[in-house]
Amino acid sequence: MSAPEAVLRHDDAAHPHAFTREQVGWTPHLAPLAEDELTPRHRDGLVEPSRARNEYFRLLARDPEVLRARTLVDKDIFFNAAEGLPRADRELAATAASRRNGCVFCASVHSRFAAHHSSRTDDVDRLLDEGVDADLGERWNAIVAAAVALTDTPSAFGHAHVARLRAAGLDDLEIADVIHGAAFFNWANRLMLSLGRPVAPA
Repeated sequence: MSAPEAVLRHDDAAHPHAFTREQVGWTPHLAPLAEDELTPRHRDGLVEPSRARNEYFRLLARDPEVLRARTLVDKDIFFNAAEGLPRADRELAATAASRRNGCVFCASVHSRFAAHHSSRTDDVDRLLDEGVDADLGERWNAIVAAAVALTDTPSAFGHAHVARLRAAGLDDLEIADVIHGAAFFNWANRLMLSLGRPVAPA
């Protein structure tokens, strides 16, 4: 069964004026599926029933198989933390990629998680306020530098970044997690920035 035709939307809600850890909204340029339009196939693609209330996921549900694969990769990168990088550092990599890409919405979400899991609120805010060149201490600086290189262009990431991460105390599994978190959010940022825009906190 084909999905309903997408409708272009116009929205005059205020843009955020700066990067923030506050909850930022997001509005799509195209109308998402309505909740009552979701078929069992769409709901399977959402993975979690609660995501049916989210416009972003209902928009991506127009291609439910791709959405399901995307969501499972996302969950594995950030929640499968039995080995490898601590959750705070995974969220830092996503925040750095989002800050570099200018994705205010993603930066707000992942900076909140980075601050919560690290208790380093001042450093997270420094990254948001000053940008990816902010001094956060060598371990976090190395993670940010690697995430930024991957975000600018994957070929910019190389042996020097790996060596710096190792010198900062990361092992191979932790370095892989930096790469996964940054690479996934480099792609996710571009998707969100293409399909909609952030809305300022109330």
